[in-house]
Order: sequence, then structure tokens, then C-alpha cells
Amino acid sequence: MKRVLTGLLLLMTAFQIQAQLHTKERMKYNTRKDSLELNRLNAQFIQDFITNDTVAHNQIIYKDFVCITSSGEIVERDAYMKEWAHGYDSSYLISFTKENESIRIFGDMALVRSETLAVFNDKGTIGRRRGIYTDTYVRVSGRWWCVQAQLGPKK
Repeated sequence: MKRVLTGLLLLMTAFQIQAQLHTKERMKYNTRKDSLELNRLNAQFIQDFITNDTVAHNQIIYKDFVCITSSGEIVERDAYMKEWAHGYDSSYLISFTKENESIRIFGDMALVRSETLAVFNDKGTIGRRRGIYTDTYVRVSGRWWCVQAQLGPKK
């Protein structure tokens, strides 16, 4: 019994040390500058969508970017960019906003998650649809690039 307790104490100590190291490692990279830059990129991402701005959007998404749609389809960069050029239809979408942003930085990788609210006009009927997305960013040569977007409905 004493051996079991000693083993458990050692295991708990190891977990505590690992958690402290993980926290210190995250804090080392989780700088205010990076958070502000990722916040700016996230806002630009939404603005690019609303304005169908493929030129500006090309400056955010990485060459090997993929999008995972809410239906589970994996869309490669070229097809994604073709859709992006006309994805926001102002005759249907009245507004599209993001809220509840969460930015988590893990060294040279970051997850940016936000909820969205789309207000739309479907043949005279105004509706609302909530969504959620997670964008994965990597830092390459000191610059953040979005390598994947994953979309889903928000319940």
C-alpha cells in the first residue's frame, strides 16, 4: 500500500511539474503583440469576407490552406478562393458579425475561435443563423498565416 501511495504521489508531482512547464511555455509565446496581431487578422478575415476581397485575403491565408466546411467537406485553397470572390451576397446577407473571440497561442501555432451571427433576408423573411469557427495559424518567418479554417453551426 505504501508503494502505491508513493507511486501516486510521484505521478501527481510529475503532472504538476508538467502543467507548470506547459503554462510557462504558453506564457513565453503568448505575448500581447501576438494576440493583438491575431485579433487584427481575425477582424481582417471577416472584413475580407464581407467585401469579397480576394487580394487582401491572399495576404492572410497560407499557400497550403484548407477549409473544412460545416458539412465536413475539405476545400482546397484554389477552390476556396474562387468561392471567396462572391461568397458574401448582400442581397441575401444583411449583416455578418463575429463575437466571443478566443485566441490561444502555442509557440508558433495559434487557434483563433469566434462565434458568428448572420442576419439574412430569405425572400422577405428575416432570419438569423449562428455559427462558430476555428482558424489555425502558424508563424512562418515571424509572420502569422492562416493554414486552416473549420466552420460549424452554433447550437
